[in-house]
Parts: sequence; structure tokens; C-alpha cells
Amino acid sequence: MSGLSMINELNDHTAKLAEGVHLMARYGKELAAAERDYKIALMQESLKLRDQGMPVTLIDKVVYGKCANERFKRDVAESMYKTAQENVNATKLRIRILDAQIGREWGMAGRAD
Repeated sequence: MSGLSMINELNDHTAKLAEGVHLMARYGKELAAAERDYKIALMQESLKLRDQGMPVTLIDKVVYGKCANERFKRDVAESMYKTAQENVNATKLRIRILDAQIGREWGMAGRAD
């Protein structure tokens, strides 16, 4: 692989990293919103069950079943965020590897003795 093609690949990965960070921010906001909605639904359902006279010891068990959809949305948002985070980490690793390879190639170019 030539030095120029490695530099072009490095630039491509740098652009992908910027996109990944942007995507991670978006998924982070979605995760926060899903977490908020889930906790609000839990609280509302807990209060509703308590007003209906359900024993407090059972509310904790029943409320999670009634809020399963919100929990699912929260879990999906968390999974998307973690996937974007791993993508960013993998891209950073590729950049470091390419940077080291470019450094070796260019460092050896000056030693043509």
C-alpha cells in the first residue's frame, strides 16, 4: 500500500469517525428520552395501581409487565447507542493503526542509506 493511499484511507476513516460521533450523539439523546419515558411510565403505573388498592409489595412485580413496551424501547435505544460507541472505538483503532503504519513508512523513507 502506497503512502498516498494510506493517507487517503486515513482521511476516509477520520470522516467516518466524525459521522460516528454525530450518530452517537443522536442515539444518546434517543436513549435519554427513552429512559425518561420509561421512568415516567413506571411512576404513573405505580401510582395508578396504588390508587386501585393493590398491595405495595405486589406493585413492583406488576408494574414492570405493564411498562414492558417502554422498557423495550429503552433497551433498543441503549443497544443502538452502544453499537454506535463500538463503531467509534473501532474507527479510532483503525486510525491509530494507519497512523502508525504511515509513520513507519515515512520514517523509513528518510533512511535510504
